[in-house]
Amino acid sequence: MDSIQDMDGSSSSHHHEITIASSHNLIINTSTLMNSTAASTPTTSLAAASGSSSSPSSSSPGSSSRYENQKRRDWNTFGQYLKNHRPPLSLSRCSGAHVLEFLRYLDQFGKTKVHTPICPFYGHPNPPAPCPCPLRQAWGSLDALIGRLRAAFEENGGKPEANPFGARAVRLYLREVRDLQSKARGISYEKKKRKRPPLPQQLPPPPLPPPGHHLHHPSQQ
Repeated sequence: MDSIQDMDGSSSSHHHEITIASSHNLIINTSTLMNSTAASTPTTSLAAASGSSSSPSSSSPGSSSRYENQKRRDWNTFGQYLKNHRPPLSLSRCSGAHVLEFLRYLDQFGKTKVHTPICPFYGHPNPPAPCPCPLRQAWGSLDALIGRLRAAFEENGGKPEANPFGARAVRLYLREVRDLQSKARGISYEKKKRKRPPLPQQLPPPPLPPPGHHLHHPSQQ
C-alpha cells in the first residue's frame, strides 16, 4: 500500500494518512502523533508511515533509508492518482497543471488550519478557541512532497527539462501557498540568516615621527 501523511507544524501534530486500496478507492485513516521537535520550526513535511520525515542529506543511514522509502511511496501514490484520473492519465502526458490538480486534491486530507481574512484569529499563531476555517495541507508538507516527486521522476527515467514537478507554475503555486499560510497563521517561513562572527579589530599603525626628526642610534663600541 502507498500512503501520504500530513504533519502539522505545531507542538501537537496530527498525521493524516491516505491509503490507496487495490479497488482504486481512497480509505482515510487518522492518527495523532505528539512531536516534541515540530514546535521549533514552522516548516513541515509529508511524513513516512513509520513516524517522521527526513532529508536525504542526513548523515544517518536510517534517515536516508526512511527518505528513500517515503519517496517511493509518494511516487507510487502519484502513479495511482494518475490511474484514478478521469480520463486516465499517463506519466508522459502529465504536466505542471496536473501536478497542481494533485496538490489541490490533497488539501481535503490536510490537518493545518488556515484562517480566512474575516476570521478573528487571522494572523494569530496560537488561536485561543476553535473556528470554522478550512483545513489544508501545510506548505512545508507540499514543498517536501514536490521535492521527493521531482527527484523520483528523474530517477525513473524522466528528463529534467520535462519534469512536471519542476514546472514554473508549480513553483509559483508553492510560493503563493507559503505566503498565504504565513499571513493566515501568523508565522514566518523565512529562513533565519546566520550571523557572521565579527572580524577581529585591527590596531591602527603607530604614528609616524614628525618631519626632521632623526632616530638616534648608539655608536658601536
